[in-house]
Amino acid sequence: MLEKCLGAQRARKFQRFLNHCKVTILCLFLTIVVLRGTIGAGKFGTPEQDFVDIRNRFSSRKLSEPHRILGEIHSTTSSSSRSDSSTTSTTNYNDFDINTILVDEEKEEQGDEFEKRSSNEPYSLGPKISNWDEQRSKWIRENPNFSNFIRPRKPRVLLVTGSSPKPCENPVGDHYLLKSIKNKIDYCRLHGIEVFYNMALFDAEMAGFWAKLPLIRKLLLAHPEVEFLWWMDSDAMFTDMAFEVPWERYKDSNLVMHGWNEMVYDEKNWIGLNTGSFLLRNCQWSLDILDAWAPMGPKGKVRDEAGKILTRELKDRPVFEADDQSAMVYLLAKEKEKWGDKVYLENGYYLHGYWGILVDRYEEMIENYHPGFGDHRWPLVTHFVGCKPCGKFGDYPVERCLKQMDRAFNFGDNQILQIYGFTHKSLVSRRVRRIRNETSNPLEVKDELGLLHPTFKAIEVSSSS
Repeated sequence: MLEKCLGAQRARKFQRFLNHCKVTILCLFLTIVVLRGTIGAGKFGTPEQDFVDIRNRFSSRKLSEPHRILGEIHSTTSSSSRSDSSTTSTTNYNDFDINTILVDEEKEEQGDEFEKRSSNEPYSLGPKISNWDEQRSKWIRENPNFSNFIRPRKPRVLLVTGSSPKPCENPVGDHYLLKSIKNKIDYCRLHGIEVFYNMALFDAEMAGFWAKLPLIRKLLLAHPEVEFLWWMDSDAMFTDMAFEVPWERYKDSNLVMHGWNEMVYDEKNWIGLNTGSFLLRNCQWSLDILDAWAPMGPKGKVRDEAGKILTRELKDRPVFEADDQSAMVYLLAKEKEKWGDKVYLENGYYLHGYWGILVDRYEEMIENYHPGFGDHRWPLVTHFVGCKPCGKFGDYPVERCLKQMDRAFNFGDNQILQIYGFTHKSLVSRRVRRIRNETSNPLEVKDELGLLHPTFKAIEVSSSS
């Protein structure tokens, strides 16, 4: 038809023109589709709205560019002022400098606490008290609901432990402190013992080994209802959850420590006893021995000079500042007549057990014995003397200490977990495994060690109506 009207040559040209138009329209359509996808148009569904959206987007980019540049300039110029407080807005704990919130520590430690006492004045834990037994007895009579004995031959006991008010000096130390206090809480819950965890330094002069003495004295005076205070270092763990302290054995004693009479009184050996775990009765005698024990403790010249005396007088003691353990050995050996009758040096069970001779034998203990002995067969306490997990340096390799502390924790924790039907997969594993199936009669299940409702945990309740 076109050839008849236009002729063959013109018809072919017109056909090519139509083909070009089709291609052009197709390309335009594809271009619009691409623009709608990349720029973000097409939100509103109509072409008119799409073109408005595209126009606004291009114009906003042109306007925002100067603002971006100005923002970068402002960021660069203020970076130096933000560098001092860069950690205050971070959400990353690894990037945060803990010292930014401990700025007052140095000022406090360099305060005038030491100036309050004259250099010629002997150190004292506090005002002299001479009638504490009378004061305490009167208070107990006037407060019958706070008896010093939970039941006959079961004294009210307060376990006291603690750590520095500062975070540990290494990244894992606080984790092991947490394990240690969890361990102590478990034992005390089973045995009806209250817990006091301290993180305050009551007397700056008595830092380090000696920090326990001001704390102990204050707790004895503040809690007349407590019959025995049990001090335990933060690096000691209970490893026999079933062992009940033979309280009746100490009815005539005021101070119970792990040790040996011959090593203290005859040999004057500085490791003849251990002050990392001991029992102290709440009485006048205890206040007196604390007063006699403390004068070697003040930090500085007094402690250094006392350390020289202890090294000279005690067997095999290295040269270092006075420590509370050596001072106790020295005091007892020198004044046995005054103090010895009320001191019980316990070695029938491990009130303190040196970790180096115990932890590697746990598997042997599990195979041959069971909890409840408290002695070499299954130690009550495993004490990690010299490991110092909260400090920068210890006396033993770090890897060895931490592995053995994990073993000791799991060894004790297994006795708790078995109550609920679990145990650690191994002494070095954090994971647990099930050791018995669930039942629809849970009250009929008896835990293997009888720790769920032990007789030594029961509290006698008066039947008054």
